[in-house]
Amino acid sequence: MLCILIRSWGRLGLAKYVTEVFGQMSFLGLKPTTRVYNSVIYSLVKSNSLDLAYFKFQQMLSDNCQPDRFTYNFLIHGVCKLGIIDEALRLLKQMESSGYWPNVFTYTMLVDGFCNAKKISEAFRILTVMRKRNIVPSEATYRSLVHGAFRCLDPGKAYEMLNDLLDKEPIMCKHSCNTVLYCLCKNNMSKEVSEFLKKITQRGYVPDTASFSIIMGCLVKDFGTTALCNLLDDFILRGGKPGFDTYLMIISALCNAGRVDLGRKYVNQIISDGLVCNVISYNMLIDCFCKAKMMENAMEIFKEMQTRGFLPNIVSFNTLISGYSKVGDTNKSRELLKMLLQHGFRPDAFTFSSIIDGLCRAHQIEDALECCKEMSEWYVSPNLLIYNILIRSLCATGQVHRSMKLLSKMKADNIEPDIYSFNALIFSLCKMKKIEKAGDLFGSMLQHGVTPDHYTHHAFIEALYDMNKVDEAKEIIAAMEASGCSPKFHDNRSIIDSLCTSGCLGEAHELAR
Repeated sequence: MLCILIRSWGRLGLAKYVTEVFGQMSFLGLKPTTRVYNSVIYSLVKSNSLDLAYFKFQQMLSDNCQPDRFTYNFLIHGVCKLGIIDEALRLLKQMESSGYWPNVFTYTMLVDGFCNAKKISEAFRILTVMRKRNIVPSEATYRSLVHGAFRCLDPGKAYEMLNDLLDKEPIMCKHSCNTVLYCLCKNNMSKEVSEFLKKITQRGYVPDTASFSIIMGCLVKDFGTTALCNLLDDFILRGGKPGFDTYLMIISALCNAGRVDLGRKYVNQIISDGLVCNVISYNMLIDCFCKAKMMENAMEIFKEMQTRGFLPNIVSFNTLISGYSKVGDTNKSRELLKMLLQHGFRPDAFTFSSIIDGLCRAHQIEDALECCKEMSEWYVSPNLLIYNILIRSLCATGQVHRSMKLLSKMKADNIEPDIYSFNALIFSLCKMKKIEKAGDLFGSMLQHGVTPDHYTHHAFIEALYDMNKVDEAKEIIAAMEASGCSPKFHDNRSIIDSLCTSGCLGEAHELAR
């Protein structure tokens, strides 16, 4: 019972408590045993109190307690965690001279130790030693080796070494292929993921659902839809069960590629498999089609959801309203708003921002402003996004004075403008050659703690160049460099053209560099 308590305290990091209780044992008439010492050493190692663990190790002999395999393993684990591999090897020799042969746990800790010491070649050699001693590496052994290889080496070199290892250690396929695939995916090595997956599936390996989802998440970025669908179908044929997330990635990729029929096939498949089992999963499918601007398909899913007895929530309506707004169908957005109200929901800031964005995209700015005013009737306040949409749209139609009023209203409503708020106005003022007003706004932006970006500076540079104020434009570029915001080529291009025209080729060349 005492050993269990001591180990529990160690896992909680209560090293001081462990030593105090151990010190009181003699007063309670209890004599420590090797098992008690092992529990104390284990707890101290777990608590990262390696010095105290060594002290107890040296104290064992004075209490007539002999260290055993567990004692040495705990200490080896402690020094390996810190990458002190020389001490680990010394303990290993001492352990063997005491008549205790290392087991799979000992070697796994040594692998981890060599990896922590960035001696990856020695870590791989441990497998050779294990093979000679007929000790079968465990899943943890391979996992430590895989993580260590990717931690210590260039990802390409790590993959090369592990690929060679797979040829020498076929048993590894059963234990740690998931870990190799995870590390490859983490490093966005899609080509290597595909190559490694093909190699191990030929040996009968089938990834689990979670691993397959990670694999597809990596491959979907670089592979075509045909290759992805083939992988998915092959996985199912081999008895794998893809999760909802995997299907959603494939459906999204197919929709973006315009392969709607095949995407719909997989939608029907996940519905029949029972993976679409609540309003949240239906909303994710609706969002998938909305992002691909396939609103008819999104509405089909919306209707199908209700047919199957799932009532839409505010997210369902907001997703559809946003989708229709982005394709410029304001009439459908209004219809959905009415449906939202009929279902007993109240529009929120997201609802209004979607509708206002749609109206602005359809050049119905007056209606958008009126919609913004109506928000108060629903006890919803305009947020930063809504103000930015309106400011940007008014600036795009040349109504900068109204945009400036909106900026003032933002401040009055205690909404801090961001870089997008200021950039839209500065860009418009610069386009109108109102450099002084743009400069005043630039000063206001700095007072609000907003850092200018490339677009802010570029607006000034272009305007000054158009006004033949090349020297002032060059000053802005110098100020950009001084503030750590390196100018991009398009910032310099106009000035370089001007310098070349005026015959200042050397200066133009220096600026281009």
